[in-house]
Order: sequence, then structure tokens, then C-alpha cells
Amino acid sequence: MALINEDISINSIIGRGSTIKGDMKISGFMRIDGDLDGNLETTGNVIVGEYARINGNITAKSATISGVVKGNIIAPESVHLMSSSSVIGDIQTHRLQADNNVVLHGHCISLKDETAYDDAVNSWQDAQAIASRSILQNIHISLDNTVFNSDLHSGISISDTTLDGSGF
Repeated sequence: MALINEDISINSIIGRGSTIKGDMKISGFMRIDGDLDGNLETTGNVIVGEYARINGNITAKSATISGVVKGNIIAPESVHLMSSSSVIGDIQTHRLQADNNVVLHGHCISLKDETAYDDAVNSWQDAQAIASRSILQNIHISLDNTVFNSDLHSGISISDTTLDGSGF
């Protein structure tokens, strides 16, 4: 009798040099070494190879990132950012591991405690919903032929951070 475990058997691969445009919904383990312009949702684990570029959100059980992701990563089990990875987006996970020289530009929620994790995710989603519906835009005020240009933001601060792997 053969033992099949989705955690070690890769179900789908996007090879290096391949490009896919559009959202993907995959059952099981996924490896990406090419380009994906769209969201990826999988019931299993995902590996984003060193030469991969993803412009979209990733939803998976766990994620190992070596390439570039411009989008949010939701992987409740774990997220491992390898030294060659760059993530421009938010990360939600119970366990985050970051190697040296990782680039992370976004908001990160990484809590082991289920209740604290759920509370943090709900708070962040509420803040995102409010910010996305904000009516504050560029405001142009003219006083005596003087124009004031003001960019108003929702008050959410995201910083560009380079992680050195310590403290995780």
C-alpha cells in the first residue's frame, strides 16, 4: 500500500521561463519557478522559487518564498522567507522564519496563540476596509492664487524593513 502525503508530493509546477496571467486555485502542493500575474490559492503548501515573480496574493497552508512576491501572503501554518526573497505586501501566519537579507515591505501578523492571531487579523482587516473606502484623496485648495497640494493618507504606516534573521 502506497502512502501519499500532499505535503511531500508536488501536485503542480510553473517552470522557470513560464508565465501565467490570471488567478489560480490549486489542490495540494504547488511550486512556482516562473511568473504569475494573478492570485494563487492552494489547500496545501507553496514554494516560490528563487527566480519566480508573483504579482498577486498567495493563500496556502504554508509558504516558502525565495523569489519576489508583490502581494499579500496568508499561510496560517508558516511562512519561511529565504535570503533571496522580497515581499511587498502583508503577511499573516502563526510562524514566521526569515533568513538574513530578506526584504519585507508591509504589515506582518505572526502570533502562535490562536485567539491573539484571530484578533490581530480581524483588527488589520477592519483597518484595511476603512482605508480602502476612505474618501480622502488629493486635496487642492486655492487661496489668493496660491495652490496647496496635500496628500492625505489613512494613517496606516508601512515601513521598508530589511530583516537580518534575528529575533524570529
